[in-house]
Amino acid sequence: MAKTIAVCNQKGGVGKTTTSINLAACLAAAEQRVLLIDIDPQGNATTGLGFNKHQIKKSIYHALIGEDEIVSLSQPTSMPFLKLVPANTDLVGAEIELVGIVSRETRLKQSLRSVQNQYDFILIDCPPSLGLLTLNALAAADAVIIPLQCEYYAMEGLADLQRTISLVKKGINPQLNILGIVLTMFDARNNLARQVQGEIREHFGGTVFEVVIPRNVRLSEAPSHGKPIILYDVASKGASSYFDLAKEVLAHTKKTLQNTSDNELTPPPKETTDIQPEQSERTSYATT
Repeated sequence: MAKTIAVCNQKGGVGKTTTSINLAACLAAAEQRVLLIDIDPQGNATTGLGFNKHQIKKSIYHALIGEDEIVSLSQPTSMPFLKLVPANTDLVGAEIELVGIVSRETRLKQSLRSVQNQYDFILIDCPPSLGLLTLNALAAADAVIIPLQCEYYAMEGLADLQRTISLVKKGINPQLNILGIVLTMFDARNNLARQVQGEIREHFGGTVFEVVIPRNVRLSEAPSHGKPIILYDVASKGASSYFDLAKEVLAHTKKTLQNTSDNELTPPPKETTDIQPEQSERTSYATT
């Protein structure tokens, strides 16, 4: 049975799609069967894996409105263990169309039932909003990963997201838990970034992943080449960081997804699982 994780933050520009793509790729590199679902109308996860969203005829939109099954929408990627359900601009009007549909907030959950046994992980890249598309993702998920940039306004938005998750947990998806907060775009030279990191770790404790994703030029370049960072530059700091995040996710999901927590953020365990491929295998991902 797949572990379904929504990568969610209503604030844009915090590394949400970067985290979705690269976490999915690193889990796939560990031979975990991964399905990445792009449910953001911007389709950035789709283009970030090398697809032209303007040429896509069928997307997650068609699953949400009941026209197609997830299995027929899943596209193979350059990694054997990773598949993508793409998104395009069809999703722009999806929230309006879904309003009149029965059980509109659980359309994605219903669609995923047919593929739950085909994958180890299903990751959902959410739009930067708390609308009906994000609600569908939270209703379908076992857990949430929250990418958080180390700045003041990002901390403010976290409270709104936490309230939304609590409401979903109470009314739609009692099994929903927060798997963890991942700090992104971190610049150790920036005093404010270090201060915000300290405050977040003090307030949320073990719920914050140990790994911190740094600001990294190679990580920023990878999407323009349609590749996850481990295929673009496996030796970069960005690739190493996402390998470490994948280790933590594998370790945390073993326990966190089995528990029903309170409405507050629940600290995950500290253990890690070594998933990093052998050096010869990792080098094969690098491109020239």
